[in-house]
Amino acid sequence: MSEGSTGSTLSHLEGGLSGARYDAGRLIGLDPADQRPLLARYDLDRAARTLTRESVATRRSGGLWRWRELLPVQRWEHIAYLGEGDIPLQPAPRLGASLGLSNLGVKRESLNPTGSFKARGMAVAVSRAVELGANHLVAPSAGNAGGALAAYAAAAGVRATVVMPSDSPAANQVEVLATGAELLLLEGLISDCGRLARLIAEETAAFDLSTLKEPYRVEGKKTMGLEIAEQFDWHLPDAIVYPTGGGTGVVGMWKAFAELESMGLIGRERPRMFCVQAEGCAPIVRAFQEGSRFARSWDNASTAAAGLRVPGAVGDFLILDAIRESGGAAVAVPESDMLDMQRRMGSLGLGYVSLETAAAAAGLVVLVESDRVGREDSVVLFDTGAGFKSEPPPTVARRSIPNDESFWRESVLPGLRRA
Repeated sequence: MSEGSTGSTLSHLEGGLSGARYDAGRLIGLDPADQRPLLARYDLDRAARTLTRESVATRRSGGLWRWRELLPVQRWEHIAYLGEGDIPLQPAPRLGASLGLSNLGVKRESLNPTGSFKARGMAVAVSRAVELGANHLVAPSAGNAGGALAAYAAAAGVRATVVMPSDSPAANQVEVLATGAELLLLEGLISDCGRLARLIAEETAAFDLSTLKEPYRVEGKKTMGLEIAEQFDWHLPDAIVYPTGGGTGVVGMWKAFAELESMGLIGRERPRMFCVQAEGCAPIVRAFQEGSRFARSWDNASTAAAGLRVPGAVGDFLILDAIRESGGAAVAVPESDMLDMQRRMGSLGLGYVSLETAAAAAGLVVLVESDRVGREDSVVLFDTGAGFKSEPPPTVARRSIPNDESFWRESVLPGLRRA
């Protein structure tokens, strides 16, 4: 990255529920008025002078920072950049055909530097926090966010502490330690980890980067929506299907579409936003079905998809608003469907995807069968993380074969020829 001004048009922060206005030039977490999320606001008229369809097309490097006018970091030298963003939208005709869909694309967020979409949010949040003076960052994580925080804190040269449930995937734990962060394993859920992270922030000089408890992770996630608009030639798909834990991506994309429309880059059309959760932890689904604007915490949350094991989201009302305003829905899927879909997606050429990604695809099956998604609709399915970062699925034990060519000829080759 170069030095000097990024051209950010950040103007102020606004309470997501209260509407109160705050100075964007200081470190701040939740809205002091109601302890709800804060959202970054921009001078969109000024942004529109330099951020155009043509100018974006000429920005061939920089990943998500191609959208710098709509991001909060003021100076290039404060950006911790590892290559995040600018992720392809992969056509998935075989998976689509198996689901009866003619126009399915997969947004391959697993290709981000830390193997998941969490890289986007942490890249922006860490960079902005450091720009505002933070030198110790803390966050709870079910896995991928912790790895991303550790990586970007290391890139920025600041201290990081990650609090994870003790049953978090081993790959995520190793990633945190490998990048030099402090790892605390807690016997509890992500919500319990959040309590400890908050205590650490209150009692030390650490700044809390918990999901939607500061204003800038959502800004990184919104670049997924900006990229989708560009990838659809400045139109939007009919439907977006997204595995939902904390829901920052849904909030961010919905915000991105509003900003793009205000700048004249897209029209009024919006995709239907579909959130998929696990049956063992589905607070957003329950609130959607009940017609509630806020989601009650889910008791005894349980799912093998660590990123979906979020019993309560602080931005619940923002997620539910986006679902309802878009004409979308929220659905839950059982564990068995996730595991089956994980294998199915692999066999159809989409690689070893995470259980969260598989959950989204399993949810898409439900949406197609219930006619919420039409067979001719353009659909974007989010692949939010690589499978190797999850706990491995149960496998059938296989007996090793002798290192003996005669055995190979007698016992191995005949079976392969029959296949």
